Amino acid sequence: MADHQEASVTLPSDPASVSAARRYVATVLTEWGMAAGTDEADTIRLIVSELATNAVQHTLGQSPTFTVDIELERDEQLRIGVTDSHPRYPKRLPAAVQQDNGRGMVIIRCLIKEFGGTLTVRPTPEGGKTVLITLPWVAPVTRPA
Repeated sequence: MADHQEASVTLPSDPASVSAARRYVATVLTEWGMAAGTDEADTIRLIVSELATNAVQHTLGQSPTFTVDIELERDEQLRIGVTDSHPRYPKRLPAAVQQDNGRGMVIIRCLIKEFGGTLTVRPTPEGGKTVLITLPWVAPVTRPA
Protein backbone atom coordinates (compact mmCIF):
# COMPACT_ATOMS: atom_id res chain seq x y z
CA MET A 1 0.00 0.00 0.00
CA ALA A 2 1.32 3.44 -0.92
CA ASP A 3 1.88 5.92 1.87
CA HIS A 4 0.93 8.84 -0.32
CA GLN A 5 -1.48 9.40 -3.19
CA GLU A 6 -2.10 12.64 -5.00
CA ALA A 7 -4.09 14.08 -7.87
CA SER A 8 -4.37 17.55 -9.34
CA VAL A 9 -6.37 19.46 -11.92
CA THR A 10 -6.05 23.03 -13.19
CA LEU A 11 -9.18 24.66 -14.54
CA PRO A 12 -10.05 28.05 -16.05
CA SER A 13 -11.54 30.60 -13.66
CA ASP A 14 -14.96 30.22 -15.18
CA PRO A 15 -18.25 29.39 -13.44
CA ALA A 16 -18.49 26.10 -15.39
CA SER A 17 -15.24 25.00 -13.75
CA VAL A 18 -16.89 24.81 -10.33
CA SER A 19 -18.90 21.73 -11.30
CA ALA A 20 -15.87 20.31 -13.13
CA ALA A 21 -13.79 20.63 -9.92
CA ARG A 22 -16.54 18.99 -7.89
CA ARG A 23 -16.82 16.07 -10.35
CA TYR A 24 -13.04 15.64 -10.50
CA VAL A 25 -12.71 15.41 -6.73
CA ALA A 26 -15.67 13.03 -6.48
CA THR A 27 -14.09 10.76 -9.09
CA VAL A 28 -10.71 10.73 -7.33
CA LEU A 29 -12.28 10.03 -3.95
CA THR A 30 -14.25 7.13 -5.43
CA GLU A 31 -11.07 5.74 -7.01
CA TRP A 32 -9.42 5.94 -3.59
CA GLY A 33 -12.23 4.01 -1.94
CA MET A 34 -14.71 6.58 -0.64
CA ALA A 35 -18.24 5.54 -1.53
CA ALA A 36 -20.24 8.13 -3.45
CA GLY A 37 -23.30 9.45 -1.65
CA THR A 38 -21.90 9.15 1.87
CA ASP A 39 -22.06 12.12 4.23
CA GLU A 40 -18.29 12.47 3.96
CA ALA A 41 -18.23 12.40 0.15
CA ASP A 42 -21.11 14.88 -0.09
CA THR A 43 -19.47 17.20 2.45
CA ILE A 44 -16.17 17.16 0.59
CA ARG A 45 -17.95 17.89 -2.70
CA LEU A 46 -19.72 20.86 -1.07
CA ILE A 47 -16.45 22.19 0.38
CA VAL A 48 -14.70 21.90 -3.00
CA SER A 49 -17.65 23.60 -4.67
CA GLU A 50 -17.46 26.54 -2.25
CA LEU A 51 -13.67 26.85 -2.56
CA ALA A 52 -13.81 26.69 -6.36
CA THR A 53 -16.62 29.26 -6.41
CA ASN A 54 -14.46 31.58 -4.31
CA ALA A 55 -11.52 31.07 -6.68
CA VAL A 56 -13.73 32.04 -9.63
CA GLN A 57 -15.81 34.86 -8.12
CA HIS A 58 -13.47 36.63 -5.74
CA THR A 59 -10.22 36.86 -7.69
CA LEU A 60 -11.51 39.84 -9.67
CA GLY A 61 -10.26 38.47 -12.98
CA GLN A 62 -6.67 38.39 -11.70
CA SER A 63 -6.45 34.60 -11.64
CA PRO A 64 -7.07 33.07 -15.08
CA THR A 65 -6.97 29.55 -13.61
CA PHE A 66 -7.22 27.74 -10.30
CA THR A 67 -5.80 24.39 -9.25
CA VAL A 68 -7.33 21.71 -7.06
CA ASP A 69 -4.77 19.42 -5.38
CA ILE A 70 -5.84 16.29 -3.51
CA GLU A 71 -3.53 14.26 -1.29
CA LEU A 72 -4.12 11.20 0.82
CA GLU A 73 -1.42 10.57 3.41
CA ARG A 74 -1.01 7.07 4.92
CA ASP A 75 -4.71 6.33 4.49
CA GLU A 76 -5.31 8.64 7.44
CA GLN A 77 -5.40 12.23 6.32
CA LEU A 78 -7.01 13.86 3.29
CA ARG A 79 -5.81 17.27 2.14
CA ILE A 80 -7.50 19.33 -0.53
CA GLY A 81 -6.06 22.64 -1.61
CA VAL A 82 -7.50 25.18 -4.01
CA THR A 83 -4.88 27.57 -5.34
CA ASP A 84 -5.40 30.76 -7.31
CA SER A 85 -3.07 33.60 -8.25
CA HIS A 86 -4.91 36.41 -6.46
CA PRO A 87 -3.21 37.56 -3.23
CA ARG A 88 -6.37 38.49 -1.30
CA TYR A 89 -7.24 36.01 1.42
CA PRO A 90 -10.85 34.92 1.91
CA LYS A 91 -12.83 36.98 4.38
CA ARG A 92 -15.27 35.68 6.92
CA LEU A 93 -18.35 37.87 7.04
CA PRO A 94 -20.08 38.51 10.35
CA ALA A 95 -23.24 36.47 10.75
CA ALA A 96 -25.29 39.64 11.12
CA VAL A 97 -24.46 40.81 7.59
CA GLN A 98 -27.51 40.37 5.36
CA GLN A 99 -26.25 39.32 1.93
CA ASP A 100 -27.24 36.75 -0.64
CA ASN A 101 -23.65 35.59 -0.97
CA GLY A 102 -20.40 35.73 0.96
CA ARG A 103 -21.18 32.90 3.35
CA GLY A 104 -18.96 30.28 1.68
CA MET A 105 -16.14 30.41 4.21
CA VAL A 106 -18.61 30.22 7.11
CA ILE A 107 -20.15 27.11 5.55
CA ILE A 108 -16.73 25.58 4.89
CA ARG A 109 -15.49 26.20 8.42
CA CYS A 110 -18.61 24.67 9.96
CA LEU A 111 -18.40 21.56 7.80
CA ILE A 112 -14.69 21.10 8.45
CA LYS A 113 -15.18 21.47 12.19
CA GLU A 114 -18.02 18.93 12.12
CA PHE A 115 -15.69 16.36 10.54
CA GLY A 116 -12.72 17.15 12.78
CA GLY A 117 -10.63 18.91 10.17
CA THR A 118 -8.70 22.14 9.78
CA LEU A 119 -8.54 25.02 7.32
CA THR A 120 -5.45 27.07 6.58
CA VAL A 121 -4.61 29.70 3.98
CA ARG A 122 -1.05 29.88 2.72
CA PRO A 123 0.62 32.29 0.33
CA THR A 124 2.16 30.83 -2.82
CA PRO A 125 5.64 31.79 -4.04
CA GLU A 126 3.98 33.41 -7.08
CA GLY A 127 1.94 35.79 -4.92
CA GLY A 128 -1.36 33.93 -4.84
CA LYS A 129 -2.79 31.70 -2.13
CA THR A 130 -3.84 28.16 -1.36
CA VAL A 131 -6.87 27.47 0.79
CA LEU A 132 -6.08 24.08 2.31
CA ILE A 133 -8.45 21.79 4.15
CA THR A 134 -7.32 18.76 6.07
CA LEU A 135 -9.77 16.05 7.09
CA PRO A 136 -9.40 12.62 8.65
CA TRP A 137 -9.78 9.89 6.02
CA VAL A 138 -12.81 7.77 6.82
CA ALA A 139 -12.96 5.33 3.91
CA PRO A 140 -11.04 2.13 3.31
CA VAL A 141 -8.47 2.70 0.61
CA THR A 142 -8.49 0.56 -2.50
CA ARG A 143 -5.66 0.39 -4.96
CA PRO A 144 -5.79 -0.55 -8.62
CA ALA A 145 -4.42 -4.04 -9.29
